[in-house]
Amino acid sequence: MPNKQDYLNQANLVEHIDIKKFNVVDLVDAMGKTAFQARNLHRAANIYTRMIDDTNCSIILTLAGSLFSAGLKNIVVDMIKHNMIDAIVSTGAVIVDQDFFEALGYKHYQGTQFVDDNELRELMIDRIYDTYIDEEDLRVCDMTTAKIANSLPPRAYSSREFIWAMGKYLVDNNLGEGSVVRTAYECGVPIFVPAFSDCSAGFGLIHHQFHAKGEVVSIDSAKDFLELTKIKIAAGDTGIFMVGGGVPKNFTQDVVVACEILEVEADMHKYAVQITVADERDGGLSGSTLKEASSWGKVETTYEQMVFSEATIALPLIAAYAYHKGDWKSRKAHNYSGMLNSK
Repeated sequence: MPNKQDYLNQANLVEHIDIKKFNVVDLVDAMGKTAFQARNLHRAANIYTRMIDDTNCSIILTLAGSLFSAGLKNIVVDMIKHNMIDAIVSTGAVIVDQDFFEALGYKHYQGTQFVDDNELRELMIDRIYDTYIDEEDLRVCDMTTAKIANSLPPRAYSSREFIWAMGKYLVDNNLGEGSVVRTAYECGVPIFVPAFSDCSAGFGLIHHQFHAKGEVVSIDSAKDFLELTKIKIAAGDTGIFMVGGGVPKNFTQDVVVACEILEVEADMHKYAVQITVADERDGGLSGSTLKEASSWGKVETTYEQMVFSEATIALPLIAAYAYHKGDWKSRKAHNYSGMLNSK
């Protein structure tokens, strides 16, 4: 039987794409003269560039799927560093199991789906389609979130507040330079994970609560909703760049309706781009169209584009296009973390 090192070795590390190295502007512009998803991708890239150009627009990035395990982490880091986004709404797996996990010094490895999963289980190797991680390393990630929870005053926190504490932990311990969690902490970009317990942090939090004596740290999902709604109120015009669908997509779209419920005047999201491989045939949320969202009063239809493509193909092209166009250089930072921390 193979040992763990036969699967997890340095030669098979997943390497993250660096969009700064590849100027794809001419390629993506050429795609605009073609058809099908290539033309849709070109239009999406131009809408994203329009969001960056719009001085009154705040940009929210939503993330769902196994993105950072697949080599897309550095793209989001560059989007934060170069002021191309103002807030992130994500699944817990992307932020904790993949980004914070790597920030602690652990890695994702290239593998194959054509493997004996029972053998992987015996070796404590977790498979994410055609990549692998060490389950023993992931347990350390679990317990690190428990350690952070143990260090905080017991009360209800938004996921954004807890992830801010995770970023502070990385800085204080000189860990995770180049991670999304640390970079967002340093740049004032808030990260929301509406289903926060559905990830490695969930295990850490139940460990904290199970062993706590007295009051505990908990996650208040309604506070998440309120804080993101406050960003919408402060921002005015907003654009959404959605990678995948699910809870992050709907949560972000819903803040417009939340403003209506609170009787606060707010416009629909002015811009919206979504990369997805889902479609609307089965009624699933990830494939619901942006035009459908307009019927709910969430998204305007003037500047919206669905791109039916796998994220590891489409995200590098769209993000690199906007990066090399360079319009972010004159864009101001909003520091919504600072706004929320001051309240």
